[in-house]
Amino acid sequence: MSRVRQRFRGRIAGVGSTSGTRVVVGHWHDTPLGGFSDAMVETAGGHRVLLAPHQDAADFISATYSFDETRIEPFEVAVAGSRWEVRSPSLRLDLTLGGRTPLGLALRAVPARVAESPSWCTLTDPVARLALRGVRTRGTAGNGRREWYGATDTHRIAGLTGSFDRAHLGRLADVDPPCRFGFSSTPRRPSVTTVVTTVEMPQA
Repeated sequence: MSRVRQRFRGRIAGVGSTSGTRVVVGHWHDTPLGGFSDAMVETAGGHRVLLAPHQDAADFISATYSFDETRIEPFEVAVAGSRWEVRSPSLRLDLTLGGRTPLGLALRAVPARVAESPSWCTLTDPVARLALRGVRTRGTAGNGRREWYGATDTHRIAGLTGSFDRAHLGRLADVDPPCRFGFSSTPRRPSVTTVVTTVEMPQA
């Protein structure tokens, strides 16, 4: 069976909170589905929720990752300087970004065309597993799909306020335990990563 690859370019914010809820926000500017934003939320009790802006995004994401619940609702991310404002009926999140991390400095030293390639992601996967608990740069996803995460930059997140289902999240905390949406979590330390995600799937 032939296979096809699709690429999603954007940024991923991963945060934990003192309430125990962990949130992964995807802010995508170049994808086969057009630009969109979404969030994956795992509550302290382990309930995994996908928040997607339309059915096409929900179908693609839920076919790749695992959730207990999917909600299709208006979803917007506004980025202004060092601030992210995430808004949907279910989720309100204000993030304050800090400086580039040492990992970000190292990533920027790698040419983008190299860093984004599946071959490079395969090479760096053992290093990521050792250095960043829960993080993988390649793996097997749902429905016979394979994925590669090509990171090119990362900044720390310095502050968080917000709520999920009108319950306050509390203060910023590590992403601990790792999220259970797929084969990889975001880094334990809250961060925003610039990334190219390559998804390979059986061709219909």
